[in-house]
Amino acid sequence: MESTHARRRTSAAINPDESPIAWLRRRKDRNGEPMISQTQFDAGERLRGDFWFAQMTPRTTTNWSSLSPQQRGRRYGAARHSGADMLDSAAAAAERVRRALSSVGPELSGVLIDVCCHLKGLEEAERAAGWPQRSAKIVLQLALTRLARHYGLETHTPPNAGGGVRHWGSADYRPQIDAPSEREG
Repeated sequence: MESTHARRRTSAAINPDESPIAWLRRRKDRNGEPMISQTQFDAGERLRGDFWFAQMTPRTTTNWSSLSPQQRGRRYGAARHSGADMLDSAAAAAERVRRALSSVGPELSGVLIDVCCHLKGLEEAERAAGWPQRSAKIVLQLALTRLARHYGLETHTPPNAGGGVRHWGSADYRPQIDAPSEREG
């Protein structure tokens, strides 16, 4: 039977209350709705979990944890999880982050990294990007919707998002296609 300590050590230690998107999820707009949807929140937390698991945060000091006897020995479940398995898992998480940010695009990925991964506040993200005040919330909502769609969490497609060809004709309008003229042939 697995001990509580080992189980706690293998799960991600993420406190959702420290996240700016958790704050947005708890806040209500003027209609009484949360400022971000549950799928947007889930997508942001999923990105954050992969980002932290892949250890993509900048380090300010040397990481000595891999040299400690507890990490090298068979203690705390090391027999079950070899170093290579952990490296593979971290590399897979980093690749998931790269794919997600690539899917969102360079215009929106910066605000996701700042707010979801580095836990910067909206005002700080606005200042860093040079945006007008109170604009980061809207950009973040767009980015989280794109991210949720990438993860397959967002199934609702907004109206008029079919991507079809549109024209200014009546419903029964059909363009005339003229046969090639004799001088072209």
